Amino acid sequence: MKVLYRFIMTFIAIFVLTACSKDIKINPEGENVLDTAEVESGLREKEETTAVEEQNQESNVATDNVTDGKQEQIAYPYVQELNIIEDNYRNYYEIFVYSFYDSDGDGIGDINGVIEKLDYINDGDPTTDSDLGFNGIWLMPIMPSTTYHKYDVTDYYNIDPQYGTLEDFKTLLQECDKRGIKLIIDLVFNHTSSQHPWFKEAVAYLQGLENGEQPDIDECPYVEYYHFTKDYEGGSGYHRVGNTQWYYEGMFWDQMPDLNLGNPKVREEIEMIAKFWLDLGVGGFRLDAVKEFYSGQKDKNIEVLKWFTDYVASLDKEAYIVGEAWDSKDAIASYYESGIPSLFNFPLAMYNGEITKTARRLGPATASTYGKNVMLMLAKYQENNPNFIDSPFISNHDTTRISAQCVNNEEQMKMSAGLLLTMNGSPFVYYGEEIGMNSSGDKDENKRLPMQWSLTDQTGMTRKPSNADLVEQKFPPVDEQMEDPLSLLNYYKRAIRIRNENPEIARGEVSIIEELTNEDILAIRKVYEESEIAIIYNIHTEGANISLEDTDLDGYSIRGYLSVDGSEVSLENGNLYMPKYSIVILK
Repeated sequence: MKVLYRFIMTFIAIFVLTACSKDIKINPEGENVLDTAEVESGLREKEETTAVEEQNQESNVATDNVTDGKQEQIAYPYVQELNIIEDNYRNYYEIFVYSFYDSDGDGIGDINGVIEKLDYINDGDPTTDSDLGFNGIWLMPIMPSTTYHKYDVTDYYNIDPQYGTLEDFKTLLQECDKRGIKLIIDLVFNHTSSQHPWFKEAVAYLQGLENGEQPDIDECPYVEYYHFTKDYEGGSGYHRVGNTQWYYEGMFWDQMPDLNLGNPKVREEIEMIAKFWLDLGVGGFRLDAVKEFYSGQKDKNIEVLKWFTDYVASLDKEAYIVGEAWDSKDAIASYYESGIPSLFNFPLAMYNGEITKTARRLGPATASTYGKNVMLMLAKYQENNPNFIDSPFISNHDTTRISAQCVNNEEQMKMSAGLLLTMNGSPFVYYGEEIGMNSSGDKDENKRLPMQWSLTDQTGMTRKPSNADLVEQKFPPVDEQMEDPLSLLNYYKRAIRIRNENPEIARGEVSIIEELTNEDILAIRKVYEESEIAIIYNIHTEGANISLEDTDLDGYSIRGYLSVDGSEVSLENGNLYMPKYSIVILK
């Protein structure tokens, strides 16, 4: 026992001396508090903020503990002041309200549930580090509908009763505004629900016509709101109106009849709808399936996008519009001819997209090819819209989730997130992506499962969509990841913080630093309003030493870094050491 006692006392003495040498204070309760930068792990109390920021100016030393044999990073050493610009370059968080947070106990997420969890997304207080730091939210469809997904709208001027009321939504807008969050909503106007009053009235009218009688548009203008025809020659996408000789187009589903967007009256209706929501306070719209306005007719689709973009800009020049064109980079580039501000960058996304493919080093994917491919994309898009804002993403409600893409490899998932959140434009993160939520198969319901807040506290937990399968979640829920400084969640928080500190990341003119770039290392320069930063990526499972001597980065210093396991990035005498799967910002 005496030997054990002497060992314990010696260990404590060494620990105290080490703590003193690294500016760790031992408070009366025995907690270790790092007196340097803001603590990414959330262990720091609010009142320590001022002292932390002051000390950060004096120290660039990372501090690590060993707990239960696991390296645990207490704080990132390089924390700068936030430099958030109020424009349309933002960090967006995509929410499927149904599965997010339930405020009233019915098992279905709702608007008030989103309000309750706003502080998780962004609490509006720059002195805290408990929120994710997003300053944009995209809500998937929230208007009345017959389905769980709500892409079949029955009323464009209201909130689905499952989600709440217009008053609830107005409160959400107010709360978002307090936090500097721009809220955009899904606007689905390539089709309506078959239960929409326009379609129901048109169908009833056609069914009431005598054989051979032609419709009178003065009697029922809604007949021309859709694509009704008797000249049906077979094939997919058309559905019969009851027992009549009439058919209507519904490319997605017979319960989603396609609107006739060439009809001026339909466009007037859509303009009134857009104005209603903009007047209410939304910051813009996500447009569903823009290449299916006229399926297979790109020029007509571009014309529709131009009309809608111009109209919204005439009401609010700051409104943000992002379109879904699930296609190749060349096709996406052509849609930018419409003048739309943003389109989702699908070639970057999913398991076979440039981001995850590079993080996993699949096939010919290397750091250098990733850089070149991204540069080609951005140049292609800029040709048709010099003012475009790219909208990169890894996954969304239609795609395989990140954990499935990376086969639950957390380091690859973190590297993918780091690539995404250091890209130009307005990145989109799908709810649950930040905690590594899983999906399964092609079933849409399996990609829209309940947000995993806690295993022990079921408050606010939603039930899964009725047709969803039981999908095993490999990673801990939010409450557990909050307490783990090395969790995927805290990696996302740190990456977004770095993005919010450096406006050059989203807006800078990009060039590749060729002399430092190879299969494992990508070095890029970003210049924004005469301010320049460099971002260097080590996309490899081993550390790398990079000499900055005799380059124009000699003399730069570290502004921040991301590492997947808490290992430190260092820069001494022109030698930059980067651990595996790490990213560093230099200035």
